[in-house]
Amino acid sequence: MAVRAFAEDAKPESKTEKPAEGTSLPPLPADAHTEQTAEINGKTLHYTVTVGTLPTYNKDGKQVGSVVYTAYTVDGANRPVTFALNGGPGASSVYLNFGAIGPKRLKVGNEGDSASDPTTLSDNPNSWLDFTDLVFIDPIGTGFSRSSVPEDQTKKLFYTTVPDIEYLSRAIYDWLIKNNRIASRKYLVGESYGGFRGPRITYYLQSQLGVAMNGVVLVSPYLNPTISDNGDLSPIPWMVSLPPITAAHLERENKLTPQAMADVIAYDEGEYATTLIKGRADADATQKMIQKVTEMTGLDPEFVKHSGGRLEIGAYLREVHREEGKIGSIYDSNVTSFDPFPYSPDQQANDPILAAIIAPTTTAMVDFVTRVVGWKVDARYNALSYDVNRLWDRDAALREGSTEQLREAVAADPKLRVMIVHGWNDLSCPFMGSVLTVDQMPVMGDPTRVSVHEYPGGHMFYTRNSSGGELKKDVMEMYAKH
Repeated sequence: MAVRAFAEDAKPESKTEKPAEGTSLPPLPADAHTEQTAEINGKTLHYTVTVGTLPTYNKDGKQVGSVVYTAYTVDGANRPVTFALNGGPGASSVYLNFGAIGPKRLKVGNEGDSASDPTTLSDNPNSWLDFTDLVFIDPIGTGFSRSSVPEDQTKKLFYTTVPDIEYLSRAIYDWLIKNNRIASRKYLVGESYGGFRGPRITYYLQSQLGVAMNGVVLVSPYLNPTISDNGDLSPIPWMVSLPPITAAHLERENKLTPQAMADVIAYDEGEYATTLIKGRADADATQKMIQKVTEMTGLDPEFVKHSGGRLEIGAYLREVHREEGKIGSIYDSNVTSFDPFPYSPDQQANDPILAAIIAPTTTAMVDFVTRVVGWKVDARYNALSYDVNRLWDRDAALREGSTEQLREAVAADPKLRVMIVHGWNDLSCPFMGSVLTVDQMPVMGDPTRVSVHEYPGGHMFYTRNSSGGELKKDVMEMYAKH
């Protein structure tokens, strides 16, 4: 069953949402607004925060869910608008909001941060709000967004690849109509699985809803899932994991620089790849490669030897900090926590970053929405929903990735620009996957229209002030070109 979302007529205030027929859910509140200020780049920025809903309907016109969004808008003519989505599947947009580009920032996601740290929001100097309005969208089942139909229907309508893209695309269209912004310059930013969504939403908006994005920023995207397949024969999975593992070691040695990483990539794409392809046919080259990988990563020589120079991510995360009794995060292996099950053959503990980030982001967002903005809601907030992730239909379309739609969207609009951005230390969505993917794309006009950028840090590299600042600088340059 296809899902559509229909915008309400533009009004100063929308009415309180009615509960869907046949459900006992209490209604969500009417849209709420508040005025705020932030100091960004030495200037005081005045803006309006709106928390509101966009209803979604099935093909029969029955409401089946409500998408909740948080919008930051600044008065002024000709301002672009940027829509932001996180991933998971099952993640709300709070991570991009309070971690990366919103006007307020929460200190989370780095080594030493604690789940019980005070949830104090401060002005974000790296916010994009000084050059674009921002709309953060929470997919159904995340944040306060919710389905109003039973679980089996929810899965068919929301928790599978194609319907997910269709209703989120329609939500973007509806927000534009509801707020009289259809003629604005439009951008999309998606992180992780939101990066998987990005090209598909862009192409669906182009080809089905008649809305053209001016630019897309894919943050640590889950772009090409099959790139890590077939490691018994293909060198590519090991080419993807070696550079971020090396970056983490260089960072621990205070030697992480763009030139150092350029040398790593050159070795990765050259001698390392060819040695892996030769396999046992060239024993001397293999031994040389194992020694080189040991030097690059700082790992125990026996570990590298018995790995054949092929570094499996899960094994590496348990090995790299083993002497300290700690385990590294897949999102940034230099962010650690104590391993409560050090003798288990497999990792049993939650990921260090996920274990520390959910509580503060949830507390901060609930307080912001209900107290600061005044959107009084009696419902659970899902910063990261394991239920959504568990129920997600990992269908054939998901396994195909989004590179086809990326190519289609870029080919369809000669002015569309795409920035793919990664942290060097990220092992969940390694940057080399995007580098290899983009290098195989045909050049369609300006070769810089699709670019890959890397920064110090991990999956959420933007939580580091310097990396967030460099990201903002690069994105502003992209926006200025359209």
